[in-house]
Amino acid sequence: MNTRLKLSLSILGTFLFSSGMSVIWLPYKLDDTSGLRLESPSWHHLLGTDKLGRDYFSRLIVGSRIVVIVGITTVIIGALIGVSLGLLAGFARRTRDDTFSAFLDILIAFPTLLLAMLIVAARGASLTSAILAISLGISAVLARLTRLLTKRVLGADYILAARASGTSWFRIVIIHILPNIWTTLIVALSLQFGLAGLAEAGLSYLGLGAPPPNASWGSLLQEAQDTVYTAPIAAIAPGLLLVILVVGVNLFADGLRERFDPTLGGNQ
Repeated sequence: MNTRLKLSLSILGTFLFSSGMSVIWLPYKLDDTSGLRLESPSWHHLLGTDKLGRDYFSRLIVGSRIVVIVGITTVIIGALIGVSLGLLAGFARRTRDDTFSAFLDILIAFPTLLLAMLIVAARGASLTSAILAISLGISAVLARLTRLLTKRVLGADYILAARASGTSWFRIVIIHILPNIWTTLIVALSLQFGLAGLAEAGLSYLGLGAPPPNASWGSLLQEAQDTVYTAPIAAIAPGLLLVILVVGVNLFADGLRERFDPTLGGNQ
């Protein structure tokens, strides 16, 4: 295992552990306002309290749970939709393929924020609405990538030989296409996990994500605007955690790419 992969697994493992821990234990409940307002870090409150007297460390831990839930859920939904559509587009004939490609280009160019606003207008602000909006954005990116990879594999001689021998398209997908594109898709999916976390934070910052009493890192950043000078850690901590998460995800993607690509020496 290469160095990038080891470091990224340490970072991402910490986030997974903290998110899992938040389900069974928190130092304080999210609605516990027993602390002093904007209290400095202490043994009782490791990162101090917010303007309502709530423990900030507990809220950050819950924020990591939301990031993990959104990241995993959106990547799974996006992969199921995107890879399926990409495979269908890869087998489509020219006219249908061109139409589908144009539709994907429009969907990719459509901002996730505007898509989230439309969904929120129909469903109301919630974590589910944010997940739906982010999942649609991820599925479009993955569908386009899957289509390109599928087209490339379908042009190989062994695919023509498989078709000549009477192999069905379903078996070609299972036996030939997916085994040849899954490494690239995994790297892309890992990158989308980090982007999903950033997207959720942005939506929550604008009030389009998980409503109170949930504590998304984006909503924590929004709340910290009024107290950035009196309690700077409230603004620094969630932003720093988002940076660490994205760095960890990028290292993970680079580590996977190095491991799977023989030309990079990852298998030596």
